[in-house]
Amino acid sequence: MPIRRIGKNLAREGDGASQVQQELERPTAIQIYAQVAKNARQELGRPARSLAISGFAGGITMGLTGLATAIARAELGTGGPAQFITNLLYPVGFIAVILGRAQLFTENTLYPVALVLTERRHYLATLRLWAIVLVCNCLGALAFAALAVRTDALQPKYVESLVALGTEIANHSLSTIFWSAIIGGWIIALVAWLVSGSHSISGSVLLIWLLAFIVGLGHFAHCIASSGEVLSAVLHHRLPATSYLRWLWPAVLGNIVGGVGLVTLLEYGQTAEE
Repeated sequence: MPIRRIGKNLAREGDGASQVQQELERPTAIQIYAQVAKNARQELGRPARSLAISGFAGGITMGLTGLATAIARAELGTGGPAQFITNLLYPVGFIAVILGRAQLFTENTLYPVALVLTERRHYLATLRLWAIVLVCNCLGALAFAALAVRTDALQPKYVESLVALGTEIANHSLSTIFWSAIIGGWIIALVAWLVSGSHSISGSVLLIWLLAFIVGLGHFAHCIASSGEVLSAVLHHRLPATSYLRWLWPAVLGNIVGGVGLVTLLEYGQTAEE
């Protein structure tokens, strides 16, 4: 289907996307894509300051994932059923960030890229969005780590548990980090796609929880969700600062490949066939 025709279809069905949601009909792929493109256009038009604050909020809020996991591990241990129960709490940060509409870098491997594929522009705006959100997500994660390990907010056993998580995450090989990050990026971008087609808050919560649970259960790398743990280990002097950078770049690259390659491009191809 020609690009011009795809754009017309997106515009036409995008106008009806809200009506579909209200009528609780199952939206088509092209209707979900239209909603994704609409969200992307809004986000790309936001001022840098607004994006930065939202990105910082997203980074510090994602600390809930590490915090919940660390507390559960400290209280329940790390073996057998206890580990499974701990993983049940992993999606908490994702639920808070996505429903709260804070900026999360891996969601943006879907939204702006979908708009770029449709309209063949917005390249620089997308890079601007990525740069601002990624940096501010990491700064938010650093703020969480500082609160967790440089104050008396947490009990010592929770701090040790959080630091141990960060040490485990950072000590994987570069290839392991990269390939697991592809799966992590794929799953979280898929979350963003499915939430765009969801009819309700409760449905969105269930979708986020189920898929993010798999990320935690499989220990798949996520560049923001795990930043709080790794930075906690750095600030607690368990790891050198270079360990964070060594872990971060393959995690970011893998998340981009997974989100763009396994979700955005495939969903774009699906809508192009309609």
